[in-house]
Amino acid sequence: MRIIIYTGKGGVGKTSIAAATAVKMAKQGKRTLILSTDAAHSLADSLAVPIGPDPVQISDNLWGQEVNAIRETERNWGTVQGWITKLLDKAQLKDVTTEEMLVFPGMEELFSLLKIKEHAESGQYDVLVVDCAPTGETLRLLSYPNVLNWWLEKIFPTERKLIKIVRPVAKIVKDIDLPSDDVLDSIERLARGLEEMQRLVLDPEITSVRIVLNPEKMVLAEAKRSFTYLNLFGFNTDAIIVNRVLPDEAGKGFFAHWRDIQKKYEEEIVLNFQPLPILKAPMMQKEVIGLPILEELADIVYGEQVPSAMLYRGRTETIREDDGDMLLELTIPFVEKADLDLTQTGGELTVDAGAYKRKVILPRTLMGREVIGARYAKDRLIIRFGKRELTAQGKVEDQ
Repeated sequence: MRIIIYTGKGGVGKTSIAAATAVKMAKQGKRTLILSTDAAHSLADSLAVPIGPDPVQISDNLWGQEVNAIRETERNWGTVQGWITKLLDKAQLKDVTTEEMLVFPGMEELFSLLKIKEHAESGQYDVLVVDCAPTGETLRLLSYPNVLNWWLEKIFPTERKLIKIVRPVAKIVKDIDLPSDDVLDSIERLARGLEEMQRLVLDPEITSVRIVLNPEKMVLAEAKRSFTYLNLFGFNTDAIIVNRVLPDEAGKGFFAHWRDIQKKYEEEIVLNFQPLPILKAPMMQKEVIGLPILEELADIVYGEQVPSAMLYRGRTETIREDDGDMLLELTIPFVEKADLDLTQTGGELTVDAGAYKRKVILPRTLMGREVIGARYAKDRLIIRFGKRELTAQGKVEDQ
């Protein structure tokens, strides 16, 4: 099983790139399912075929699915939701808004991601292509199982024991309605399912993330930030896809200035993301809608490369703690130690190595810390950040 997750800032064309990839892999004989977990589905529009909440066969070896988040929420949360509803009824707190409050922000999208686990376990497909929500939401959802897992391991066993003790008393006091075993089992299944889903998407032999971006300043800034956080959470990013690149013939007339701007950011993209493969998708001459144009786009993007292959292995950024300090390790091959220079400006770190320049958006873990040392060994630049500075009140500032 191979899982490829596509993400990117809203509007960069990640759905088109994901769909094009799926079409090409199906043509190569791989049983491919493209799955949209974005609440604002546009996959059916891109493929120009109707698809729904269950897998629909589109062509030979190709299936598509737009996950119905509400239906998945009912499947995974309905039992718990029913118990909470009864409690609200007894407390006379039930009104039109309470039912909406029973589904916490992000839960519906999270339940959509559980389809990854379901399809991976089914054995029906060789490749699962996931068209995810825009990067900010995707990162939050992919990291969410960590929190649930902690809750399950630390609190859930205690809660179960406590409820077993209190339940006989609760039967005497009629107003107390403790969760039944069905409710507790439902919560445990959900948490375990999310844990297994995360294990799949963190497995570098199975899953990789591909970031889609346009050669524009704001899009590039978000892509760099996303890349740093994907590394921090342990996800394997194996390619950067630069979409809607203007052709050289657009360098005259009305689009001349835009072509110059794109060239500038194309160079910056290479400097910031190498050694990851940088793939380019041109601005097509017609709308990218339907299987023929999607296949044409994929041929241009991947060329002779196999889209289902792991295009890069290894994390290019890692963060770990060392005796109270934090260490940021960056993969920077083919440079001399004497050529390296570091500059820290607020939440951004710039690494210079001659003509090479890389900007790293620092995650919250490193915010408020200053660089106190660095060393270079075996193509890895290891940067040491000191402890956060104390405020006048003696408290650590958490920025």
